[in-house]
Amino acid sequence: MSATDGPQLTEDGKVMRTVRSFVKREGRLSNRQAHALDALLPEYGLTHQSQPYDFETIFGRSAPVVLEIGFGMGKSLVEMAQSHPDWNFVGIEVHRPGVGACLADMADCQLQNLRVIEHDAVEILKDSIPPASLSKVQLFFPDPWHKKRHHKRRIVQPEFAQLLRSKLSVGGVFHMATDWQNYAEHMLEVMNAATGYRNLSQRGDYVERPQWRPLTKFENRGQKLGHGVWDLMFERVD
Repeated sequence: MSATDGPQLTEDGKVMRTVRSFVKREGRLSNRQAHALDALLPEYGLTHQSQPYDFETIFGRSAPVVLEIGFGMGKSLVEMAQSHPDWNFVGIEVHRPGVGACLADMADCQLQNLRVIEHDAVEILKDSIPPASLSKVQLFFPDPWHKKRHHKRRIVQPEFAQLLRSKLSVGGVFHMATDWQNYAEHMLEVMNAATGYRNLSQRGDYVERPQWRPLTKFENRGQKLGHGVWDLMFERVD
C-alpha cells in the first residue's frame, strides 16, 4: 500500500492489515550517511511510482539489470557493481542508514551503474518494475522470521515467486542466500513448487556460492563459527 493510495478497507469498512516482510528501522544516521542522503539520493535514488521505470533512460544505456532486495549497508552490492561495470544494478532497502552508507560508498567508487530505492520491495515490484525487465534478482540473508508463528512474514512465498517471475526475463535468475537452514528448506520447497522455474542445482537443492557473490563480514564470521550458508538459484524458463 503506497502512501498515496490510502488504507485498504474490508467489506465492512474496517482497515485491512497488511502483512509486512520487514520491520522499518530508522536507526541513527552518521554524518557521512546523512550527507550522502541529502547530496546523492536526489540523483541516484529512484522513488516508488505507478508507472514502470524506463531503465534505459535511467542509466543512459541498454544493459542487463540486476535487482537486489534488502542490501543492508550496501557493501556487497557496491562491490558487485564495481566488479561488473557492464551490468546495471538497482538495490532496494528500507533501512535508511543502509541507504546512506550505500550511496556514500557508491560515490567513493564513482559508480554510475547503481541506483537505490528506499521503499517496500513488493510495492516496487508490483508498481514500478517493468515486466520481463530483470536479468537477475538477488535476495541475500533476508529476515528469516524464525518463530513459526511469524513464518507468514517470510518474503519468499508462492505469490512472491510468481511476482518475481513476471519481472524476470526468460533465462533470468532468482538467487537467494540464507544462513538459516529452516528458511533455506522453506525457500527450496516454495521454489521447487513454483511453475515457470528451473532449479539450477544439479542435485535439485542448493548450489555452491558463486565467486561473484561477495563474502560478507557477517557470513565470514558465521563460517568461522561453523554456521552453514545455503545458496539457491532458480531460472525463469517460461
